[in-house]
Amino acid sequence: MKNKLPIGILGATGMVGQRYIQLLEDHPWFEIAWLAASDRSSGKPYGEAVKWRLETPLPERIAKMVVSPADPTGAPKVIFASIDASIARELEPKFAAAGCAVLSNSSAFRMTPNVPLVIPEVNAEHLPLIEEQPWRKESGGYLVTNPNCSTIGLVIALKPLAERFGIEQIFATTMQAISGAGYPGVASMDIVGNVVPYIGGEEEKMEAETLKLLGSLQGGEVTPLAARMSAHCNRVAVVDGHTECVSVKFSKKVSEAEILAAWAEFNPLKGRDLPMAPAQPIEWAPQPDRPQPRLDRNRGKGMGVTVGRLRPCNLLDWKFVLLSHNTVRGAAGATILNAELLSSLGKL
Repeated sequence: MKNKLPIGILGATGMVGQRYIQLLEDHPWFEIAWLAASDRSSGKPYGEAVKWRLETPLPERIAKMVVSPADPTGAPKVIFASIDASIARELEPKFAAAGCAVLSNSSAFRMTPNVPLVIPEVNAEHLPLIEEQPWRKESGGYLVTNPNCSTIGLVIALKPLAERFGIEQIFATTMQAISGAGYPGVASMDIVGNVVPYIGGEEEKMEAETLKLLGSLQGGEVTPLAARMSAHCNRVAVVDGHTECVSVKFSKKVSEAEILAAWAEFNPLKGRDLPMAPAQPIEWAPQPDRPQPRLDRNRGKGMGVTVGRLRPCNLLDWKFVLLSHNTVRGAAGATILNAELLSSLGKL
C-alpha cells in the first residue's frame, strides 16, 4: 500500500459496494483500506458480513477485513459511498466535514447547486464547484457525485452531439436491468415474463440530471442545458445492462455521417491515462439488431457506451439505441473514474 492511495468504502456490503471491491482489487492507484456498513455488519469480518453475489471470487484479503462502523473516525480521507439516499443525506456530510473527499453514487446531493454531478468525459469543468462547499473551506473535505445509472449512458452518447449540433429536445425510453434495483432487486413473480413500467423517481432523476450534466458552469453555479426532455423508465427481465431508445431534435440539420463522426471522434480523456477510462467511450454497433445487453454490456470492460440503429425520426430529427452496463459504468466504475480524475488534478 506504500505506493497506493488508501480508500474506504461506505456501504461495502451492498451490490455497488461489491462492485467497488471487484473493480479495485488490482487498481494501480487505489487500495481498499477501510470498509463500513450498517450496524448489523459492523465488527464482523467482511466475508461473514456480506453475501457475495458477483461472478469473481471475493478477494481473501478483503474477506478478512473487519467491517467498521459508518463513522468518519479512523476512516481514510477518500471515501467511495453507495448508500440509500435517506442515509446518505445524514452520513455523507459528516465525512466531508471530517475532511474526507466523498465520491458518492447516491442520489441525495446530485442536484444540490454546489455539488458537482460529474461524468469525466462530459463535464469535468464542473469540478471547481467543490470550492463552493462549506466543508472544503472548513476541513478540506468535499462531495462529488456521479449520475443515475440510466442517465450516464444517455449523456455520454448525447455530449458530442450537443457540442457539435445543439440539442433542443430529447425523448428517451429505457429498458433497465433488474440489478439496478440492488439485491434481491425485483421479485421473480413480478419480473419474469413481464415488464414493469415504473421505477420510483427514475424519470424525474433522468430528466433533471441530464440537463445539469449538459449544462455550463457560470459564476459558481451550473446553468442547465436549455432543452426539453421526456423519459419513460421500465424495468425488464435482464440481469445487467440498461438499453435506451432515444430520439433527439437538433438545433440545425445534421446528417447521419456527421453524427457517426461525432461519436467516433469523442474521446476527451485520451492521453490522461486514467485506469478506468475506456479506450473508446462510445462504440458504434453497425448490426441492425444491436446493441444487446448480453452481447455488448462489457465493451470497454463495462465502461463503454454502445450505440446503434441510428435512423431518421418522424417526430424529432434522429433516433438511436444505446446500451451501458448499469453497475459498472452506471455506478461503481463511474465513482472510481471520478476519483481518478480528481487524483490526476491533485484534488485527492
